[in-house]
Amino acid sequence: MVIGIVRITLAIHDSHSLKEKRQVLKSIMEKVKGRFNVSISEVGDNDMWQRATIGIAAVGTDGAFVNSAIDKTVFFIESLYTAEIIDRRMELINC
Repeated sequence: MVIGIVRITLAIHDSHSLKEKRQVLKSIMEKVKGRFNVSISEVGDNDMWQRATIGIAAVGTDGAFVNSAIDKTVFFIESLYTAEIIDRRMELINC
């Protein structure tokens, strides 16, 4: 079993309040959940209105498949142009 985890820090330049930040994050997370078989959640920077940290996890039997699923998800988030990815840290765990 292989577990893929990525932690992404986003800059949300058009956000002027926590409410606007939550709307952007909700949109991103719903689109990701609808398109990819991954788990996604906000995991940090909860009180900062122009920055967010999200975590994405995928599980599979093949490391290349899990790595590809995580990469495709990150590229999809980049292609939405609703937030800028300013940091990305990925880890694959073999169990």
